Amino acid sequence: MIQDDTLRQRCRRIASIAPIIVERCDEFVDACSSDWRVDPVETITGELLPFCSSLRWLGKHGGKVLRSRSAGRLGRPLWLSGVTSVIERVPHGDVLVLGTWNYPVLLPGVQIAQALAAGNTVQFKPAAGTERSAEILVDCFRDVGFDQSKLRLLGSDVESATGAIDAGVDLIVLTGSAATGQNVLARSSSTLAASIMELSGCDAVLAIPGCDTGRLVKAIRFGLTFNGGATCIGPRRLLVLKKDRDKVVGALTEELKDASEVVVHPAARGSLADNLASALRRGADETRCLYDEQKLRTTGRIAPLVLTDVKPSDPIANADIFAPVISVIEVDRVEAMIDVVNKCDYRLAASVFGSEKRARSIAERLRVGTVVINDLIAPTADPRLPFGGRGKSGFGVTRGREGLLAMTTIRVVSSRRGRMTPHLDRRTPRDRGLLQGLMTFLHGRGLQKRVAGLKLMQASVKTKADEDDSS
Repeated sequence: MIQDDTLRQRCRRIASIAPIIVERCDEFVDACSSDWRVDPVETITGELLPFCSSLRWLGKHGGKVLRSRSAGRLGRPLWLSGVTSVIERVPHGDVLVLGTWNYPVLLPGVQIAQALAAGNTVQFKPAAGTERSAEILVDCFRDVGFDQSKLRLLGSDVESATGAIDAGVDLIVLTGSAATGQNVLARSSSTLAASIMELSGCDAVLAIPGCDTGRLVKAIRFGLTFNGGATCIGPRRLLVLKKDRDKVVGALTEELKDASEVVVHPAARGSLADNLASALRRGADETRCLYDEQKLRTTGRIAPLVLTDVKPSDPIANADIFAPVISVIEVDRVEAMIDVVNKCDYRLAASVFGSEKRARSIAERLRVGTVVINDLIAPTADPRLPFGGRGKSGFGVTRGREGLLAMTTIRVVSSRRGRMTPHLDRRTPRDRGLLQGLMTFLHGRGLQKRVAGLKLMQASVKTKADEDDSS
């Protein structure tokens, strides 16, 4: 059982990491700088600021979320008289966190913090190329007392991950591609380790009638260019009515006219080039006429691209692309937008632009993990919110209350007071009538049925009394 005093102390220690993150901000910025992360502001706003907020949230709310809950008299079934129970949140044990290259501080950082807050030990395997930021991150946890016995930093090579899985862990938390998720699940199948899979997306933006086109295209530009387009919930598909297509595409092209080239991460270049080549062969039109396949394959450089004439069935409309590319899909009606989203293999998140009332009605029908109305990406950084996907976008959640609870498993302790233990008595012929009568009295349909149940119980009791008298 996680004792309340120990739990509160642990959560306070984790919250005290936030000032250390602030003091080491410049080190984090330098460590996260790369060909695809060139703006220091993106490290601060996309990683450090939301990470600090998550740490503070854990310090304030973690103890309340994880404390034990009693199940006493109120609501207890009549036939369990004398029984009280406690539902405890207990640590899984040894948690393996498999980090990612596109957000190497925020995503694994929150997962590590929540796992430690719940009382687990953690092994952290960073993505290749993020070794320095991982070292700084672990040092911040070390500064508040989480030593090697609680948090262990592994190498960034694949063998470090497979070795840890083969040795046996209790929970695996992966942020990565769907292909990596499949490999990890296959590897861990022999041990049946619990898993949380935060996987890729191919997120849709729904431009419904009456949406603010100016706001829509500004949001898409932000989503395409932030972090070099390497965000799992970045906009990959723009669903628009045919009658609005020219207006929206024209406004988006104008919005992107001064957008700079970005460098695509080496891990994403090959699949991106292959998907673009397939889309163009199938009749897609690259509206900005800026795509250079050879440049992409050799240097990784690409300008934000807008592809039109893309069909929902085209491979690029079902691909986990980590680059500033968006496919415009035309539909006849809003119902078709919902259908396109729900039939996609990847269902991480979606954004709906339009009147809030109508957007909410659409959001209720989207089978995705997160829906953002009249914005994208930024609201998901709220430390109170869980995050996870469906389909090839994975399962389970991280972050928020639900993500913290996912770092624990359940233990129930029940105790019985008093001498009423009828289930321990030997069976008698009257038992069926007595129990069937009790069930009918408690749960029968209507007053007449319940009265009949009460009479059946009385008859069974009378039979028992008659048997006792005759003996």
